[in-house]
Amino acid sequence: MSVKDTFFEVLRAILPVTAVVVLLQFTLVHLPWNTFLTFLLSVIMTIIGLTLFLIGVKESLLSIGELVGTTLFKSGKLWFVIAFSVAVGFAVTVAEPGVQVLANQVSIVSQEAVSRYLLVAVVSLGVGIFLALALIRVIFKVPILLLLGGGYILALLLAPFSAKEFFAVAFDAGGATTGPVTVPFILSLGVGISTIRGSRAASEESFGFVGLGSVGPILAVLLLGVIFK
Repeated sequence: MSVKDTFFEVLRAILPVTAVVVLLQFTLVHLPWNTFLTFLLSVIMTIIGLTLFLIGVKESLLSIGELVGTTLFKSGKLWFVIAFSVAVGFAVTVAEPGVQVLANQVSIVSQEAVSRYLLVAVVSLGVGIFLALALIRVIFKVPILLLLGGGYILALLLAPFSAKEFFAVAFDAGGATTGPVTVPFILSLGVGISTIRGSRAASEESFGFVGLGSVGPILAVLLLGVIFK
């Protein structure tokens, strides 16, 4: 995808929200003009920043993810697959902007009773563990419904024992990991694996990585809530 295509892709994502805010400004909200001009300047900076970011993701992160998926599957060493999957899942989630924003908000609301660094580490570890499970699923041909269903059943069983403040945060954490850093990398891992295996069944098995990756943070945060209760 060219720079021009990426730029217009970002415009399609940003302009509808911008149009709504501008409409509200001239009808109902009437923000102070310095605040409104700051918003418009921020929109321009966001468009430029996201365009450059997505170009970087598409030119580097996707290729690296596919290469990593191919290399992991070729290694044939289960311990290496598990260790590397946990490590790479942890690393890409730490870099995820949505996770950082969520951790900051939780730290502010809890008056730093829950450290943002602790929450980021817990969420990232949850993604890493379930990314490893996703790769193991492909290797051993485990039905995805078994892992997804088991994960959410376990989450519901943990919920009553977790501090109630952590319940909503846990499910928000699952959504926060599905951002522009984590998703492309995890999907490209699946592409790398399906490239090696070659069959149509293998291509179908490579899907579900993102879904499984989002279950890990939910369970990890609920477990953290059990500790804090």
